[in-house]
Amino acid sequence: MTKTDISLKDTKVQPLKKPRTETEPGARRRKKFDDKRQFILETALSVFSTYGFHGTTIEQIANTADISKTNLFYYFSNKEALYLTILENILNDWLKPIAVFEEMDDPEEVLKNYIRLKLELSRDQPEASRLFCLEIIQGAPILKGYLENELKSLLQDKTKVIESWIKKGKIKPISPIQLIFFIWSTTQHFADFNVQVKAITGKDLSNKKFFEETCTSIQQLIIDGLKRPRL
Repeated sequence: MTKTDISLKDTKVQPLKKPRTETEPGARRRKKFDDKRQFILETALSVFSTYGFHGTTIEQIANTADISKTNLFYYFSNKEALYLTILENILNDWLKPIAVFEEMDDPEEVLKNYIRLKLELSRDQPEASRLFCLEIIQGAPILKGYLENELKSLLQDKTKVIESWIKKGKIKPISPIQLIFFIWSTTQHFADFNVQVKAITGKDLSNKKFFEETCTSIQQLIIDGLKRPRL
């Protein structure tokens, strides 16, 4: 036993509690605010992905979230702001993996990883994929400006990366943008057409074995199609 232990025991002095800092109440309020905001976003995503932007009302979202419209407007100024936030979050998740493509990367490794990540998003966030699909089918009334500017700019940059892989002989000549479109369409199919997939196979991506079979098949089709023939 240390000298300090003896002193505390003999005098029956209890160790001091860690003093509360002025930031703790603020941190708790911030966490409560963030948690409620996230709950509203998740609820709104479910409603928007079912009825679309124009078919959804603030009343529907508030009722589904079991909050008042006034409370909802405390977190989001209007329906469009809420909808845009959801779409921005979706696109951030989708584009992070492709945004890191670099010329020095190994195309096979990078593309295999990208395919897996996109399938995981289709498995874990099917409502997000369906909402994006609805927005596009309706002519992208909210997202058109983003698609024509930020998204187009990002894909132009990544097109140059894929072109560099082609020039270096890492993959066979192919349209970079068509390659990206093909990956998007094949991976998002399992979210947007989940009912069809399950009706035919009796399974969806929540089935671990089916997920791995799907991932391996898509990877093989794409990677094998990009390999240069050996002389």
